[in-house]
Amino acid sequence: MAERFPAVLRALSGAAAVACILLVLPACSPVVSIENADVPAWKATAFPSARGSVLEDAGKILNRDRIIREAASVPAGRYTLTATCEGGGKAFFEVSLDGRQLADAGAACNGSRETTKITVATPGALEISTSSVDAPLIYAYQLVPAR
Repeated sequence: MAERFPAVLRALSGAAAVACILLVLPACSPVVSIENADVPAWKATAFPSARGSVLEDAGKILNRDRIIREAASVPAGRYTLTATCEGGGKAFFEVSLDGRQLADAGAACNGSRETTKITVATPGALEISTSSVDAPLIYAYQLVPAR
């Protein structure tokens, strides 16, 4: 059969070689790792700060440890938590007031922004705990009064 279709076989073997090269080249190209990422530069383009932010943070999650930030005195009211992340997987944001959980939010780490509405019934110390089982990744969030 090979004698009957030599041009087809040559074309197929050439296509296989091209496919192998295309699969190998991305593995050789330099990739900026999360560990070496410039968080402020990434945040400036992926997630600019909003006016009136009550609590915001951006950083790297390099392991499964939680990163906790606190605002000592947050007035009662309605708020919007907006979060984003890059690196694959998902980041989780747990919001609590004086130790009581108010919301549990998540963001897919593909650059999209996720929003969660939060109601703070009484003033108090608000805490946002950020974590992921898909480390390493880079994240940013901000909590602002709802409009």
